[in-house]
Amino acid sequence: MGDMSRRYFGTDGIRGRANSRPMTAEIAMTVGMAAGVAFKRGAHRHRVVIGKDTRLSGYMIENALVAGFTAAGMDVFQLGPVPTPAVAMLTRSLRADIGVMISASHNAYYDNGIKLFGPDGYKLSDDIEHQIEDLMDEDLSTRLAAPDAIGRAKRVDGVRDRYVEFAKRTLPREMSLEGMRIVVDCANGAAYKVAPDALWELGAEVIRIGDEPNGYNINRDCGSTDTKALRKKVHETRADIGIALDGDADRVIVVDEQAKEINGDQIMAVISEYWQTTERLSGGGVVATVMSNLGLERFLNGRGLDLARTKVGDRYVVEHMRANGYNVGGEQSGHVVLSDFATTGDGLVAALQVMAVVKAENRPVSDVCRKFEPVPQILQNVRYSDGLPLEAAPVKEAIADGESRLGNGGRLVIRKSGTEPLIRIMAEGDDETLIRKVVNDIAGAVSKYAA
Repeated sequence: MGDMSRRYFGTDGIRGRANSRPMTAEIAMTVGMAAGVAFKRGAHRHRVVIGKDTRLSGYMIENALVAGFTAAGMDVFQLGPVPTPAVAMLTRSLRADIGVMISASHNAYYDNGIKLFGPDGYKLSDDIEHQIEDLMDEDLSTRLAAPDAIGRAKRVDGVRDRYVEFAKRTLPREMSLEGMRIVVDCANGAAYKVAPDALWELGAEVIRIGDEPNGYNINRDCGSTDTKALRKKVHETRADIGIALDGDADRVIVVDEQAKEINGDQIMAVISEYWQTTERLSGGGVVATVMSNLGLERFLNGRGLDLARTKVGDRYVVEHMRANGYNVGGEQSGHVVLSDFATTGDGLVAALQVMAVVKAENRPVSDVCRKFEPVPQILQNVRYSDGLPLEAAPVKEAIADGESRLGNGGRLVIRKSGTEPLIRIMAEGDDETLIRKVVNDIAGAVSKYAA
């Protein structure tokens, strides 16, 4: 459930339609001031790194954040368009006090968002976000920098090259992608240069699509949420593999040589099995969310591994991984977190690990990446405008009835979206007719109270 007391932050930072609350220049500047005040510790020169994707509104939000952070006395390093994981990495390597990514991830161009990272490169905890929200609603005028202590801002060159080198180093030293024909769909987003460059430098033949951003076409008919163009191109060019990133490149969907889609659950299965075999897997399993398929859980259990589930949001996956010593985690949607390498989801790095398995086993992607047969899973969204539809007695009854009908042969997950006014109803199990009926009955009950 989303916490309704949160005034600005959702499950993945602050997000909304550009130039509408909360995604306005004024609020972005306030975020910069509040986060700047919150992270000022000691007398050293404080610094913040800011990256963005390719949305038109990125210019507006970036400049507003720069104004806020410099007003708070922080120096700002502007990275330009880079993937979210690059911001997390550079926050650490440039010894910044805070990192910021301006992106609405897989949403359309007219939305934007602000994600914040601490000095360790991890997304901020709920507690720190609450502190920042409290500061945003205060009068900060007495806590801003004196005229001689206002921050400076500068654009930093060469950051893309640093990220490309980092991504390449996640593969074994002797491994090359020579002989592989790869189609990469950059979603007209943040990875439009770095992903094709990294793959080419590793020796692959690279065919690129979704690499011509214009401010409006990010995620439009491309990327990890719409793989049609990628599947078509893989088929046309007889490629070995297709890789679809999303707008900020923190998630990936793979397409095999038969132009079939491989989601985050299968990617986690591939990597965890290979790492178990090569004695690199830690934690005794994988961390995923309540939305991951029961088929993944059964596959892992069959190998003596467990599947730990968290609420939806890659941040919660990462928190559980850190607390319990896991090094593979992620979401069905393609956020794959490999904590040996990164502090957040990294689409390119996850794709490279899949290719490492393909190379090591010398088998086609369709063989390597079909680890389990997913059980039927039905997801339905019900939009609501107001109120608490899940609190209504008839809705609670419908949910309890659905759970008892599914019994041990399936799972039911009902939650509010953290980014949109939607109730998400998901059921899965071996009997598709039954789960479809259960979802429809609950959706019908919710709809009545979703006024």
